[in-house]
Amino acid sequence: MDNPVDSTMIDLGLVNYVQHPSNKNYIVYRFADVNRADSFEKELSKNKIWYEKSITKKRTKDYFLFGIHKNDYNKTQEINFTIEAKHKKPFIPFRFLRWFLMIFSAIVMTITILGYCNQQNRLKQVNNQLNEQQSLTNE
Repeated sequence: MDNPVDSTMIDLGLVNYVQHPSNKNYIVYRFADVNRADSFEKELSKNKIWYEKSITKKRTKDYFLFGIHKNDYNKTQEINFTIEAKHKKPFIPFRFLRWFLMIFSAIVMTITILGYCNQQNRLKQVNNQLNEQQSLTNE
């Protein structure tokens, strides 16, 4: 099976890794956050994965780059996901607002389901009345 990195032609910034521009046997992971980069480096060392590290500056931001052989892609991808999850900020940072939206959504869904079920019962009643009227007119 082909390595998914081999098909990466253009870097759109959706993932933090690309194929090395000059050596197709390597993957380059990019981190803009020093904490994520340090955590990634610690995990690479802990898992005994060989890497090269460099820092590049684009505009006013430092990027921490890690070159890793593509044979270690699956291991490093798992490490990358773990590091991203560890440093991820909540989508809704305020606990009160988060719970309010969850409860509000649950109430709206419950009302919607109850309304749908109630409407189905009304439709059955109307159909039954129409069927009775048709049977009376046919007699």
